[in-house]
Amino acid sequence: MSTILLVDDEIDSLWLFKLVLEERGHHVIVAEDGKTALAKASRCLPDLIVTDWNMPGTDGVELCQRLKCYPALAQIPVVMSSGRTPPADKSALWNVFIRKPVELETLESAVDSLLMMRLAGPQSRTNAPAPPASRWQPVPWKLWV
Repeated sequence: MSTILLVDDEIDSLWLFKLVLEERGHHVIVAEDGKTALAKASRCLPDLIVTDWNMPGTDGVELCQRLKCYPALAQIPVVMSSGRTPPADKSALWNVFIRKPVELETLESAVDSLLMMRLAGPQSRTNAPAPPASRWQPVPWKLWV
């Protein structure tokens, strides 16, 4: 199960995306602005972030810029959504751009492909070597009675 952080100030979109992604088996955390999202991302280290561009306070672009400042957060893939056309000079801040109104199939496809790439990458837990076997044996519980 992957953890996805959804960031949007439009409550209807936020909860619709949450419902759809949870039905697909993902653990979803929500935030209504970029500042809250950054704090939650720091605590839970999500596998993917889906964010809106236009939000009060810290917007989606500023959120992406701040994510890149922290090594633990910089590698998290980001799906950016907006009704406006993204400037070419900002495109390195996110992995996928989806124009609003977002079609659910487009969102699901982007999430699936980014999670597949992330889980197949070198930072994947499945590629990590297993820890060495312990030389200590468990103590039988009867010794403590």
